[in-house]
Amino acid sequence: MAYDFDLYVIGAGSGGVRAARFAAGFGAKVAVAESRYLGGTCVNVGCVPKKLLVYGAHFAEDFEQASGFGWSLDEAQFDWPTLIANKDREINRLNGIYRNLLVNSGVTLHEGHAKIVDPHQVEINGERFTAKNILIATGGWPQIPEIPGHEHAISSNQAFFLKELPKRVLVVGGGYIAVEFAGIFHGLGAKTTLLYRGELFLRGFDGSVRKHLQEELTKRGMDLQFNTDIERIDKQADGSLNVTLKDGRQLEADCVFYATGRRPMLDNLGLENTGVKLDKKGFVEVDELYQTAEPSILALGDVIGRVQLTPVALAEGMAVARRLFKPEQYRPVDYKMIPTAVFSLPNIGTVGLTEEEAREAGHEVQIFESRFRPMKLTLTECQERTLMKLVVDARTDKVLGCHMVGPEAGEIVQGLAIALKAGATKRDFDETIGVHPTAAEEFVTMRTPVAG
Repeated sequence: MAYDFDLYVIGAGSGGVRAARFAAGFGAKVAVAESRYLGGTCVNVGCVPKKLLVYGAHFAEDFEQASGFGWSLDEAQFDWPTLIANKDREINRLNGIYRNLLVNSGVTLHEGHAKIVDPHQVEINGERFTAKNILIATGGWPQIPEIPGHEHAISSNQAFFLKELPKRVLVVGGGYIAVEFAGIFHGLGAKTTLLYRGELFLRGFDGSVRKHLQEELTKRGMDLQFNTDIERIDKQADGSLNVTLKDGRQLEADCVFYATGRRPMLDNLGLENTGVKLDKKGFVEVDELYQTAEPSILALGDVIGRVQLTPVALAEGMAVARRLFKPEQYRPVDYKMIPTAVFSLPNIGTVGLTEEEAREAGHEVQIFESRFRPMKLTLTECQERTLMKLVVDARTDKVLGCHMVGPEAGEIVQGLAIALKAGATKRDFDETIGVHPTAAEEFVTMRTPVAG
């Protein structure tokens, strides 16, 4: 049978665009459908605008520290609408770049909501198209628990478009999105409380990292409240919010921001017309080739719920394009040693196993750890400390994990991720000459294990 397209991609986020562009480059006839915005979550309501807001929040510290270097500043003034307008302008520019990337690579762009009619057919804007393969790359969507008054809360989708900076913000959640936005609001001057139902935020991260960040955020004056959750939210006559906690306490806020998880975006997608199966959490079930139970339908990125990171979706998109249209270049995605950063203030950078994971996996471990006040702060009153940590296999000397909390942690760990991916040993680290004076050199000068 002759199909209209070799590949029909639903969703123009990072993974979908990468798969479409490279499939078209390999000679396939490709279409992409997008109902919201080009670039997906990351470009529009995720990592890109968030990082811009993190930069904005960081200036408060820079101004505070400037006097130690001889700068005298008039009182700094912050204007939220200016930051948001400039952010919007940059996102619009990136949307245009994504459009050009698709169109210039020969991909047909359909703007509207696509629905799968059968395993080889998609309907959009009243038209039907056939495709040999359909790729679901619709991503995730933030969800707010349906507690009484949940309609008064916002998610990250709305946070990027607030008309003004709230004076009092209650951030609910313990993942990286909650921690990052708490840092943004706090850094920009809002009275910020981070509320989490667990013992300590950032579950799954190294224990030293979690505790160190807790100490640093507390030093900065952020209100951290663990082992607690919200019972209900009531809007007051003056527009403020009265928040009742499950322990009976009440808090006042101008904004309640939920970052308690994301669901796969499968609304009205037509999966009931196919044999596609979902797992118990509602994500699309796929095999190691990103194929669903319906052989002609594939899925990748946040919608499959594996590793929900933009660079992982990009790698998955590349793998799908190669396997389908350039099999001689196909390489499976390696999910080990994926580096990641949390753009909290201070930043976290991490790659490889945590100390807890290494011990659980049966490794005999040596831990190398350093905590120090960065050189930049020695002329200031700021008492922030940086944490650097290596998890090493005592038998093989192989570095299993690398963790950092401090300025530019993501930038530093990206380079170290290459070393860990290549199988570097602690001796390789020790024999590498440091760049002096930098914080990064600490990773090659730690000589004495703190625990084993």
